[in-house]
Amino acid sequence: MPPQRPDLTTLDPEVRAYIEYLESALEAAQEDATTGRTSTGVPDPSESPTTRMVITISEHGRIKRTPRHLYSRQRRGGMGVFDLDTDEDDPPVHLIIADAQDRLLIFTDHNRFFSLRVSDLAEVPVRARGQSLTEWIALQADERVAVAIPELGGAFLYLLSDRGWVRRVGGSQVVRLAPGTQLEVRPGHRPVAACWGNGDRDLFIVTRTGQGIRFEEKLVPIQGGCLGIRLDTNDTALALTRVDEATGVFMLGDDGKGTIRQMSGFRANKSPGAGGKTVMKVDRMVDARSVGEDEDIFIISRLSKLIRFAADEVPPKEGVVQGVNCISLRADEAVAFAVSDAGEPI
Repeated sequence: MPPQRPDLTTLDPEVRAYIEYLESALEAAQEDATTGRTSTGVPDPSESPTTRMVITISEHGRIKRTPRHLYSRQRRGGMGVFDLDTDEDDPPVHLIIADAQDRLLIFTDHNRFFSLRVSDLAEVPVRARGQSLTEWIALQADERVAVAIPELGGAFLYLLSDRGWVRRVGGSQVVRLAPGTQLEVRPGHRPVAACWGNGDRDLFIVTRTGQGIRFEEKLVPIQGGCLGIRLDTNDTALALTRVDEATGVFMLGDDGKGTIRQMSGFRANKSPGAGGKTVMKVDRMVDARSVGEDEDIFIISRLSKLIRFAADEVPPKEGVVQGVNCISLRADEAVAFAVSDAGEPI
């Protein structure tokens, strides 16, 4: 009779994560022996070397960049690999895919704006400690990165606040802002998400409890913005992405389960500011972003385990579902994800 699993909660988080990784690998091997599948290898060849970078930012402002081709594709639901090397009290909170020649636009929870050239960051391996953002940005002691987005261009940058307010800012105006400039979505609000747009599609907002609303971009006033979604007292706005009728939106819960919600099954409102409708059955949403069938999804956990898999492994749905397992988690939780074009295979 096998011994009973002991309590691992008192162990160092990295030791505990390693034990859990070995347990998961053993379970996968046992499953493969039963089903005849092979899940321990890499199902797809690694992509050719690319200038696309995976950028990880921790809660207290450590940042690193690693070439995307160093992350092998795995099958959805795998364990992933350890990424940003941080202290236990400084987990990763942001995951961004950007080109080495891009600029990264950063908005803090103090409503200040900064920008940073991706090429200024040292290129490091997958498992590395990275650098402190204070080498380039004068963050205050209690100031945190709230939003980080590549400077992709576009007529407008849409900013979402924690209270559901949306502001539209001219793209050319944003890129000319001086470092440290105050840029509030609305006085007393904190920025939580941003996306680029040209005024010709819809915006889709998702909240922490899995409520969502969709409405036309052009309905957001150029001056002052507007309420995008009316929130319940126990909810906060979380994600903002640009969509149309053919778009699928990948949504992820902190339990590692995700789904692709097709916008063809989610009707647009005639105006912003209404209450949301349930978009996914989830206790706590992590993020929501538009995704294409030929793109890859990168998910990172609180213990800094990162997995990369093809988006087409997640079945798209028109209705409300709980989602499928996207990353294997034990005594851990998903904290962020990013979407990227898949890249060219070797």
